Amino acid sequence: MDILKIVLQVLLGVTSLLLTLLILLHKGKGGGLSDMFGGGMTSNLNASGVAQKNLNRFTVVLGICWAVVIVALGLILRFSSQQ
Repeated sequence: MDILKIVLQVLLGVTSLLLTLLILLHKGKGGGLSDMFGGGMTSNLNASGVAQKNLNRFTVVLGICWAVVIVALGLILRFSSQQ
C-alpha cells in the first residue's frame, strides 16, 4: 500500500504542475490580469483555432485525472489510518 501511496503522490505533483502550465497557456478573455500585462490588446478575441480547442480538451482531461488522483489518495490515506 505504501508503493501505491508514493506513486499517487508523485502523480499528483506531476499533474498539478502540468495543470498549472496548461491553465497559464490559455488565452485571456479580457477583464482580468491578462489585460494588465497586454493580453487584451489582441485583435482576434473571438478567434478560437484548433490549437485552442485542443488545449481546452487537454486541460479538462488533466483536470479530471487530477481530481481522480486526489480522491484516490484521500481514500487510501483515510482507510490506511484506521487499521
